[in-house]
Amino acid sequence: MDKPKLAFVFPGQGAQAPGMGQDVYDEFDAARAVFKAADDRLGFAISKLCFEGPEDKLKETAIAQPAMVTASLAYLAAARDMEVLPQPDFVAGHSLGEYTALAAAGALEFADAIQLAALRGRLMQLASQESPGTMAAVMGISETDLGVIAANGGIYIANYNSPGQLVISGARENMAGVMETLTAKGARVIPLAVSGAFHTPLMAGAADGLAKVVERLEFKDAAVPIIANTSGQPITAAEDIRAELLKQLTESVYWQKSVEYMIAEGVTTFVEIGPGKVLTGLIRRISRDVRTMNIGDAQSIKNMQAGAWN
Repeated sequence: MDKPKLAFVFPGQGAQAPGMGQDVYDEFDAARAVFKAADDRLGFAISKLCFEGPEDKLKETAIAQPAMVTASLAYLAAARDMEVLPQPDFVAGHSLGEYTALAAAGALEFADAIQLAALRGRLMQLASQESPGTMAAVMGISETDLGVIAANGGIYIANYNSPGQLVISGARENMAGVMETLTAKGARVIPLAVSGAFHTPLMAGAADGLAKVVERLEFKDAAVPIIANTSGQPITAAEDIRAELLKQLTESVYWQKSVEYMIAEGVTTFVEIGPGKVLTGLIRRISRDVRTMNIGDAQSIKNMQAGAWN
């Protein structure tokens, strides 16, 4: 029998909350080094915003994105420094979390990943101001039916998250009508606290702006396969990684497909590294046969030191 495999997964925007990372900053030198590097590279105290908020500021796309990547990398650095994490067989990140995954796989330096996430956030916020949009999670309707309603309403399915959970995205005026139609058909529709139509062609301007920097930035081939959001397939080559970062701004996130690929390849344990437990919940909906673990606070790292793997 093949050896069971391990995957690290990293959350995206929406999981942020004031206080994130404070405990690992207080207790682990490696985490402090990540926050210091982020503050130095960004030119402002992203650490203070992570620790203290205010919550409204932390929700802003331009702040939330570098804050989430910084906090997630701080947890990863602390866990690696304590030698509680084996080398993963795969890494994946949900939307923004793909930037954290790139750093975890050695394709990007930590500080470069944080700076690139900050640029992504600013460009997406600007694109949202130019083309106001929104997103909503949808449950209780088939993917086929939702696809027809979305297309007829001029919006998009942005995230294929798990069985029974899809996310729609589009221009605000189009979304309102589609959400009413879905509710009338018995679907459960939950508006998301975002300012733009992420993962749709409305983000084309952000992709164009990001391309200018991505072309110049030094990427390395990944040491561990990264499961790409836009295909659910592994990539390792630097050029493929560059292309993926631009595509995922305007194309759908196939999270369910990504997780199913890793399971088919023998992954039996998923470790979610970063604030919250959003991905853990999605993975459990995709498969009840895999083990899920979280590193989202200092205590979880101590638990692993104490033998949580056993």
